[in-house]
Amino acid sequence: MRRLWEIFLVSLKLGCTSFGGPTAHLGYFQNEYVQKRKWLSDHDYSQLVALSQFLPGPASSQVGMGIGLLRGGLFGSIVSFVGFTLPSVFLLMAFAYFFAHTRMDMGWIHGLKLVAVAIIAQAVFEMSKKLIPSIHHFIIALLALVVVLLWVHPFAQVTTIIVASFIGFHFFKKTNHKDEPKETVVPISKTTGVCFLALFVILLVGLPIVSPLIQYEWFTIIEKFYLSGALVFGGGHVVLPLLEAQFVQSGLMSSSDFLAGYGMTQAVPGPLFTFASYIGMVIAGVPGTIIATIAIFLPAFLLIVGAMPYWLALNRFAGLRGAMAGANAAVVGILAAAFIHPIVTQTIQNGLDIVIAAVFLWCLIRWKVQPYLLVLVGICVGIVCY
Repeated sequence: MRRLWEIFLVSLKLGCTSFGGPTAHLGYFQNEYVQKRKWLSDHDYSQLVALSQFLPGPASSQVGMGIGLLRGGLFGSIVSFVGFTLPSVFLLMAFAYFFAHTRMDMGWIHGLKLVAVAIIAQAVFEMSKKLIPSIHHFIIALLALVVVLLWVHPFAQVTTIIVASFIGFHFFKKTNHKDEPKETVVPISKTTGVCFLALFVILLVGLPIVSPLIQYEWFTIIEKFYLSGALVFGGGHVVLPLLEAQFVQSGLMSSSDFLAGYGMTQAVPGPLFTFASYIGMVIAGVPGTIIATIAIFLPAFLLIVGAMPYWLALNRFAGLRGAMAGANAAVVGILAAAFIHPIVTQTIQNGLDIVIAAVFLWCLIRWKVQPYLLVLVGICVGIVCY
């Protein structure tokens, strides 16, 4: 119990101070868990990061869950997740409540949307540099962009990712023995790992089938968030188009509420996936926040716990690495499509908007301004200019 309490407090500290997105979070984790506390070695940490990049889901949250698992078993993984996630959940709940009870036309909301335009543009730019290494990857990304823009359906993104994964599985196989990790001791059995992976697949396949048959509101919400969390490759920003398809296109929330919440998510510490907590609060209050948060992070938990006993074998399987490469190329195109619509089409209204968004993007790329600082600037600009 003492060790679990220690894991919770350390992760809570990180949840309160980790600004800057998944990449920055991994730097905070390395400093806290490896250098300062020495809970695991540099080698184990690097391989855990590699595994989290290989699996779908929020990379930094999965690394935190993995560290908790190595330190305190299954309960250690859970309390590590809770500590890291709670601060941003509470902050976004408060924002959603305030936003819902202050419905006048406020300029600062538009400023927040312009910040979201710049942040997503930067995400597309940075991801394309890493995930589009060849013309073949570029073609997959371009086709994904076209398909998602033309096929307006909640399952368009999911289908595109699955097809791209099959293409990558067959055409992007590479073997690099130099990158194969050494064995790492994991405090759960392979049988337990199989059970977690099986549950992940059962929910992934079963929820979309059962949900239309039951037609129960809460079950539908769980299905939408779980599906979004299970098919996010390439970073937290990619959850944006998936959630937009599930909740804006289906009419459960307005595009204005969606974009305002996403902009605000950049200002709080912790994982970007807690954007789901905001959405849950908007559509169903506090119970919605709890259900949305659990549902969207559940796939990441099942995958990291299930995969860690098979750490070495998964990383050596060239076919899965190829599938990952294909999926990553597709998500760049999907994110680019979401950037075009609804982000640009529903936010950029005139020349001033273009100029402000361009300046924000320049601040992010050239001057490396932290997103949470840019959010504060965007709110001020919105108040003054709108």
